[in-house]
Amino acid sequence: MCTGKCARCVGLSLITLSLVCIVANALLLVPNGETSWTNTNHLSLQVWLMGGFIGGGLMVLCPGIAAVRAGGKGCCGAGCCGNRCRMLRSVFSSAFGVLGAIYCLSVSGAGLRNGPRCLMNGQWGYHFEDTQGDYLLNRTLWDWCEAPPRVVPWNVTLFSLLVATSCLEVVLCGIQLVNAIIGVFCGDCRKKKDTPH
Repeated sequence: MCTGKCARCVGLSLITLSLVCIVANALLLVPNGETSWTNTNHLSLQVWLMGGFIGGGLMVLCPGIAAVRAGGKGCCGAGCCGNRCRMLRSVFSSAFGVLGAIYCLSVSGAGLRNGPRCLMNGQWGYHFEDTQGDYLLNRTLWDWCEAPPRVVPWNVTLFSLLVATSCLEVVLCGIQLVNAIIGVFCGDCRKKKDTPH
């Protein structure tokens, strides 16, 4: 596959995944879809660190857009000497995207391991923190959180989605990093008539 076509395909995938991360992080701010719990005392630290919004979202959206642009007709022309300027930009953007995806993966993994901040026996806290993630396999423990309602399955689902999405982002940013390096040195193999404007 040509470096330009590969860049466009990877870029579109990264844009989609970054939007998924942004939406997932926004949903984490409203446990069970209720805005009444949006308070620093009611949400876990990992929600406020905005791993999905900043890391997996904005920091991956930039390389996604750069990759799509790198797959278009560049300032250096088309053909085998094609789009090297934009490919070079995509190299740096992809490295930035890898860092963002790793940040999202780290924050989301910690959010899964520690569990949500919830009300149990009249006290707010991270009541599953000492289980080292074992609470994930024991769903009977999930009902122990009195408030926010259904916060454990809400957090587990969304943080799991962020973990899976950020893993894909790391892989795709890595692929685009290699693809862009090849594009810088070898150019784009597409003919002029095949190059999108």
